Amino acid sequence: MGRAGARRSRGAGGAVLRAEARLFGREPGSLFWIVLFPTVLLLILGMIPSFREASEDLGGKRVIDLYVPVVVLLSTVMAGLQAMPPVLTGYRERGILRRMSATPVRPSALLGAQLALHGAAVLVAAVLALAVGRIAFGVAFPAQPAGYALALLLTAAAALALGATVCAVSRTQKIATAIGSVVFFPSMFAAGVWVPVQAMPGALRDVVAFTPFGAASQALDRAASGSWPAWADLGVTALWAVVLTAAAARWFRWE
Repeated sequence: MGRAGARRSRGAGGAVLRAEARLFGREPGSLFWIVLFPTVLLLILGMIPSFREASEDLGGKRVIDLYVPVVVLLSTVMAGLQAMPPVLTGYRERGILRRMSATPVRPSALLGAQLALHGAAVLVAAVLALAVGRIAFGVAFPAQPAGYALALLLTAAAALALGATVCAVSRTQKIATAIGSVVFFPSMFAAGVWVPVQAMPGALRDVVAFTPFGAASQALDRAASGSWPAWADLGVTALWAVVLTAAAARWFRWE
């Protein structure tokens, strides 16, 4: 009976994932902001002539070289803070999660499906940004792919955990959108959207390095250059992911 129940639960979870995937595919706005907008921004920045010139202040790199990891980070910020919170809080506000609790499908299956779909969108966005950076501007692929993949995985985990925390403390969809927007802009700054972290003044860079996206930016940049990401940067990103996941689990309410 226990094994049969587990099989039914897994089957129901798979059905939820398929249903959420269909709904997610019908949301062109979310797909645009997560997958396409970061690469569009990269193309716009790449059209600035000075961004395509090597700079001694950046160790011989070009600004556009630094911005490929930045737009990859931007996709994680978009997924975690702009796309996912309104969906989950909307389900809760409309009582969908409460009704699911009376079926073989657990509400956690819906949360898992959302995390998986937004994580997959981030992966697609990263591949697209790397490909366009290489084709359009000659930006080299990450010279340390394993380190880059690990840093990206931890960053996506931290970003989605941050989004889940926003959902946890928001009673309604409007509140989730408002809180997500408040957190969104500092996160973009820490990720280096306006000024790459590597080009920030030393003191500011040290402060930003303690944020999940600032640490992730430095980790991705080192991996792109061929070095293994600093364990301190990976550790900061991982710690944020763990702390935010625990906070979301502690405060999240299904009703």
